[in-house]
Amino acid sequence: MKENSAHIPTVGLFGIGLDTYWAQFPGLRERLLSYQAETAALLEGAGAMVVDAGLVDTVDKARAAGALFREKKVSLVFLYITTYALSQTVLPVAREAGAPIVIINVQPAKNIDYEWFNSLGDRALMTGEWLANCQSCCVPEIANVFNRNGIPYHIITGYRGEPFVEAELAQWVRAARVAEALRKTNIGILGHYYEGMLDVYTDVTRMAGVFGSQFNLIEMDYLAQLREKVSPTQIEAKIAQFRSEFEVVSECEESELMRAARTSCALDALVEEKSLGALAYYYEGTAGNVHQDIVTSVIAGNTLLTAHHVPVAGECEVKNALAMKIMDLLDAGGSFSEFYLIDYEDDVVLWGHDGPAHSAIAEGKVKLVPLPLYHGKPGKGLSIQMSVRHGPVTLLSVVEGASGKVFLLTAQGESVPGPTLQIGNTNSRYRFPLPARDFSEAWSKEGPAHHCAIGVGHVAAEIEKTAALFGIECHRIC
Repeated sequence: MKENSAHIPTVGLFGIGLDTYWAQFPGLRERLLSYQAETAALLEGAGAMVVDAGLVDTVDKARAAGALFREKKVSLVFLYITTYALSQTVLPVAREAGAPIVIINVQPAKNIDYEWFNSLGDRALMTGEWLANCQSCCVPEIANVFNRNGIPYHIITGYRGEPFVEAELAQWVRAARVAEALRKTNIGILGHYYEGMLDVYTDVTRMAGVFGSQFNLIEMDYLAQLREKVSPTQIEAKIAQFRSEFEVVSECEESELMRAARTSCALDALVEEKSLGALAYYYEGTAGNVHQDIVTSVIAGNTLLTAHHVPVAGECEVKNALAMKIMDLLDAGGSFSEFYLIDYEDDVVLWGHDGPAHSAIAEGKVKLVPLPLYHGKPGKGLSIQMSVRHGPVTLLSVVEGASGKVFLLTAQGESVPGPTLQIGNTNSRYRFPLPARDFSEAWSKEGPAHHCAIGVGHVAAEIEKTAALFGIECHRIC
């Protein structure tokens, strides 16, 4: 399987300053460049490939920097303000780069030692020191120019060494990683929608336009052909993987394990041959048909794929395959889920789903269990029973709203211990800052499809930044 950490985003970095200062204040330029180098190191430490255009203090350098960023196809540009600079050295970079801008308005220290500063005596020396701390001066100027030209931008304001600043830089890098990876992701669509679930029907053209992903329509016949090629040795190895990654309960019949293993091997081959990064599926078939035999044995294999960075959404929920992929790229997991019920006594919401789950974010061992009947779907077979790991969680839905508007919907809460439904599904209890009743209404009124992706950790800030890189809104509940 592909490793999730393999993708390294490419980001641009350039500093700005006023070239008139350098001859007037010896040592100022070198000092400011050292601060810019520290920022480059922070971005690299957060996992970015940094294209550093140096200190831009003339229009010609600005044009060259913009051309460099365009050539390197950076997904995000960090503008480091070293001191006051003219906006005419910024606008050409933004125009040429063609990428969102993050303005780093970070001064060298939390404050100035006023007594020391005022004791310097030499006004030129004092002015040079002031200019080394004068980052905020040109932020309104740059914002004005960007606003008037319709250039998207974001601002990080703080001081050198502040944890907030380092966290913000890291979050932007992770968002860039998601954006770049999604633009290179092939998402398979296997089968068809669950008939009548109008909310899951998706404008794939719009999704391709917003996220840049490629969508592959895959025939069940093709998967059936791959399944015919699976060898007994492969089946044996896959069953061993089941026993390694799941708790295979004793009620699982050997014939069902072999059936699920054969299908899982075929799914692996499908992912490999089509270079899939995610998959949405649903199918019913007819009794006795090979396609129905396949679709009633996919849950174990799809769960393994999801745990190994190829998220799989059931009921052909393409939007949720995207949401699960975003969560997985943020190292949060992203398990297929939907509302189950509200426990008013404990003020928690129960969410879960049948079918594939993200077993890598489970609380304890994931159980592989037999189901004598797939509710609302034909046939019977093996299923996954688990809860999402206790602790902080984030919910994400890719929403196709009124007039085709696409936006992200997210919320942060906690996965909490307590009784759940042991029905061969993923099932967890979640508590939010809002009362369960209010949360359920607030989430639903945003108009998402009834599925969402649930991941571990609080990553709503990264999700908001990811939305910004795609030029769409992000709505956060709570």
